Amino acid sequence: MTTASKVLDRVLVLEMVRVTEAAAIAASKLVGRGDEKAADAAAVEAMREALNELYMDGTVVIGEGERDEAPMLFIGEKVGSAIGRGPKIDIALDPLEGTTICATAGPNSLAVLAIAEEGGLLNAPDVYMEKIAIGPGYPEGLIDLDRTPTENVTALAAAKGVHPSDIIACVLDRPRHEKLIAELRALGCGIMLIGDGDVAGVIATTNPETTIDIYLGSGGAPEGVLAAAALRCVGGQFKGRLIFRNDDERARAAKWGVVDLDKQYDLTELAKGDCIFAATGVTDGSLLAGVKRKATVMTTESVVMRASSGTVRWVKGEHRI
Repeated sequence: MTTASKVLDRVLVLEMVRVTEAAAIAASKLVGRGDEKAADAAAVEAMREALNELYMDGTVVIGEGERDEAPMLFIGEKVGSAIGRGPKIDIALDPLEGTTICATAGPNSLAVLAIAEEGGLLNAPDVYMEKIAIGPGYPEGLIDLDRTPTENVTALAAAKGVHPSDIIACVLDRPRHEKLIAELRALGCGIMLIGDGDVAGVIATTNPETTIDIYLGSGGAPEGVLAAAALRCVGGQFKGRLIFRNDDERARAAKWGVVDLDKQYDLTELAKGDCIFAATGVTDGSLLAGVKRKATVMTTESVVMRASSGTVRWVKGEHRI
């Protein structure tokens, strides 16, 4: 169980939904237009404006990049209407998860946000992270990055009481995953390949309706922290290990306080204490419906979760045009 945070009590759960709704609506105007940068910029600006309306002293610990790379919502940026006097909140965000998905009108593009008390979220550098995730209801320690994919899938299948060939894995469709995909197919596993949006892929392991049992592979480290925050709220297991391709990435990690570069992070090390996770669909997906435009209104579908209570709220909104 997670102790409820009095700090987070002052930032209402539904306020987080309003923030992701704003970003999703802004990005939805550019769905299928083929311009990833314009869609991302629209979502970033809308999310920043919404965050600055909230009574808090917020710090972006995972954002669009470092200050010289991102004009808004950069790592270290202060947001909120009560900077210096309000509750101190750490914020991890991805105003448009799946920029390519949005630009091509594919499935599972989301506006995503997680908050915690100051120091509650790992300040992950913008590098790759090796990840493995499963949903709730299994013995702790069932998965481990020091084991092979075959060992992890076999252990999961045994816990479910099924054959490994009955397991369905979610994997990002990338050339770097060729060996992983071949190993899973040798086991007879079903594989759902996704082009982008691994936050949604990790969360899908918690929902039986998606039929996804396990998430495997490498993706962005910031997205790993966001996904971990979601799993903290709904249950599940997650392991992550940062991947460094060169000395510049190692130096960047050291700059943001990462000491042990080979560490395997657990769920509670990526997102500590109480935290809130919110997401709004931009395009239709396995988790949420996308933004829909009608004659006089736009409709949104969102989910907001809180770790301390284990509460999951599904929110449908109508917004007058």
